[in-house]
Amino acid sequence: MPLVRIEVIKGRSETDLVAIGNAIHRALVECLNVPERDHFQIITEHSAGRLLYDSGYLGIARTDGIVFVQVFLSAGRTTEQKKAFYARVAGLLASEARVAPGDAIIVLVENTREDWSFGRGVAQYLELPMEQWK
Repeated sequence: MPLVRIEVIKGRSETDLVAIGNAIHRALVECLNVPERDHFQIITEHSAGRLLYDSGYLGIARTDGIVFVQVFLSAGRTTEQKKAFYARVAGLLASEARVAPGDAIIVLVENTREDWSFGRGVAQYLELPMEQWK
C-alpha cells in the first residue's frame, strides 16, 4: 500500500541507508497497520546543494543529516495514528540510524485504493480480496 520515498544528502553508509529504510518500514507496520511484506521504498541520495532546507524553520534545528520521507498511501488513517507514526519514525531514526529527531521531515500523501497498480496493469486492491493483500 505505501510507496516510500527517502531523500538524503550523499555520504551516508550503506548500513545507515538500510537502517533508515528499516526504521521507516517498522513504524509503518506498527503505527499505520501496513502489512509486513508491503515494503516498497525508493532511496535517493543528492549532492550537497541539491537537497535544500531551512536549518531553523519552526524553531527546529536541522543539519546536513536531514532525511526527507514522503509516504504515498491509501487514505483512512486517523490523526492519532499519523501523529504516532511521526513520533515513531523520529524515535527509530534516532535510535537505529543515527538521525537527529529534528532532521526527520515526514509528509504523508493520501490517495485511494483505485490509485494503485502493483504490476500486470491491474488495480489489485480493486480486483483481489482483502485477505490476499497481506
